[in-house]
Amino acid sequence: MPEHATVTPTIALAQDLMGRASVTPEDKGCQELMIGRLEAIGFTVERMRFGAVDNFWARRGTEKPVLAFAGHTDVVPSGPVDQWHTPPFEPTIKDGFLYGRGAADMKGSLASWVVALEQFIALYPNHRGSLALLITSDEEGPFVDGTTRVIDTLEARGEKMDWCIVGEPSSTNTLGDVIKNGRRGSLTANITAKGIQGHVAYPHLVDNPIHKVAPALAELAATTWDQGNEFFPPTSFQIANINGGTGASNVVPGHVDVMCNFRYSTELTADDLTAKLEAILDSHKVDYDILWTYNGLPFLTASGALVDACRDAIKDTTGTNTELSTAGGTSDGRFIAPTGAQVVELGPCNGTIHKLNECVKVSDLEQLTDVYLGVLTRLMAQES
Repeated sequence: MPEHATVTPTIALAQDLMGRASVTPEDKGCQELMIGRLEAIGFTVERMRFGAVDNFWARRGTEKPVLAFAGHTDVVPSGPVDQWHTPPFEPTIKDGFLYGRGAADMKGSLASWVVALEQFIALYPNHRGSLALLITSDEEGPFVDGTTRVIDTLEARGEKMDWCIVGEPSSTNTLGDVIKNGRRGSLTANITAKGIQGHVAYPHLVDNPIHKVAPALAELAATTWDQGNEFFPPTSFQIANINGGTGASNVVPGHVDVMCNFRYSTELTADDLTAKLEAILDSHKVDYDILWTYNGLPFLTASGALVDACRDAIKDTTGTNTELSTAGGTSDGRFIAPTGAQVVELGPCNGTIHKLNECVKVSDLEQLTDVYLGVLTRLMAQES
């Protein structure tokens, strides 16, 4: 039977958010719920809808420094509902865990931050600087009309963040054991290798693009791009998709499509990678067209005020010594860091994100609220 006793403000808000089936790019009222709580504690909220995507920028204060929280209300689809232990959009507490889509990614973080703000402002109504939130409903989707559009708007008017916490689930085994202080860049190549279609029995009349591109792909896969550095592992190259042929065994295809992706460190630039990949294709005499997609630049926040405040707050709350990491995929931090802000990702454990039966420990969300409150206090408490 679900556990309902002694539901705290953080868990109650998390459940309210999780009960809204906000599958990207839908928001389903999550942002209005948050906005109501934020306006009640003195935030000025600017709603920014681009295309089918709801976003908002909320700010309390006009001075620097600006400490912001970035997050998203959208979630990935539930997958087969009949394979969930509990309905994915009916948040349920069972055996100390809160189950439901978005529990860890990332409605639990949203709830923890809002409650931490309420607690902090009650203690420090005249805090220094400004507090802000950048919230989107387009993080799990194409990410075209979400955070990047809000950043463009802020940049156009010269409004910047100094520090930003992205509420992505950064922890691995226990709350706060890992925070992300950077991410690798992501660069995708969509290659169309061109040839001449024809009958396999007449090889002198055809030009097989698979035969041309295969040795080039083998060289790309075997290439050492860099050695990484203190903060980043070596750059990786992966082939994600290959599609070619007509389905018949007696036809040489006229083209083959290859999709590949780089996850790259700060040792290289996107221009370095594009030039080297195209040089390898050229060396194998591949006739090709290529479309590059720049998914995000690498970024790094070294030790400083934000990292130190997060580490200290985690240590005081959980007793855990935090590891800094740049591993994993991308986040909306890649759009924020180029503005000059220090950016970290700090949230709950990520072991169940995007899976069936996504869940988070109830105690972790309570502690995450305390961690966020500790960061706010360290960075923004009114100076005596």
